[in-house]
Amino acid sequence: MSELRLGKRPATHDPRDLQYAHLRDETVKIRVPAHFGHYRAVQQWQMLGNGPDDSVAPGFGGAGDCVFAGGDHETMLWTAEGGNPATFTGKQAIADYSAVAGYVLNDPNTDQGTNVRDALNYRRQTGLIDANGHRHQLGAYVALEPGNYDQLMEACYLFSAVGIGIEFPSSAMGQFDAGKPWTVVAGAQVEGGHYVPVMGRTSATYIEVVTWARVQKMSRAFYEKYCDEAWALLSPELLSGGKSPEGFSLAQLQADLANL
Repeated sequence: MSELRLGKRPATHDPRDLQYAHLRDETVKIRVPAHFGHYRAVQQWQMLGNGPDDSVAPGFGGAGDCVFAGGDHETMLWTAEGGNPATFTGKQAIADYSAVAGYVLNDPNTDQGTNVRDALNYRRQTGLIDANGHRHQLGAYVALEPGNYDQLMEACYLFSAVGIGIEFPSSAMGQFDAGKPWTVVAGAQVEGGHYVPVMGRTSATYIEVVTWARVQKMSRAFYEKYCDEAWALLSPELLSGGKSPEGFSLAQLQADLANL
């Protein structure tokens, strides 16, 4: 049986959330390539406490900190793209999980997962802590329509990563353990919530996400069926020389987010 953990609490919605669809100017045409993503800029992904991880404590078996492990993975990508790669270990991810969700190390009664919006507010106001004690803050976040594939791909292309929540089906852990893509399996039951960063796509069929220390393929149909929240994330740290890997300036990125 896999020791990997889930840990995203059910999606909540707030009428004050900025909505990507409301900001999207349909006169602006952005051509998203069939194959894109910069996730290879990170040489080694870590477990970050979301499964067995001795960097938290010797023999640590894992906790439901996927929302923070995913946030650290996103930050690893952005800082690598920006030319100032940050390092994280499970110790920092668990510290942030504890700060937001009240987790106490090795106390399973406190391992209750995280509301993603709470984590995003924390990331914008306080920032995720890296191995050197530096905080990494989000510039902004905007809600996508859950399961809307076109919005997902456009936002991921513009901002390098989109954080998504999925209702995790019983079939998906076995697929992950076997090194197979996440695809829809008839009759699979939802076992809990999980947070993963979307970081690109290899074709019209498969999306690339990062979770549990590796890149994982997800089918479009799986995303459309199981996504219950998705967030476009703007990090100033993905910029190098004032521009993103796709050539957008910071001013242009902010204008895209505000005026799309």
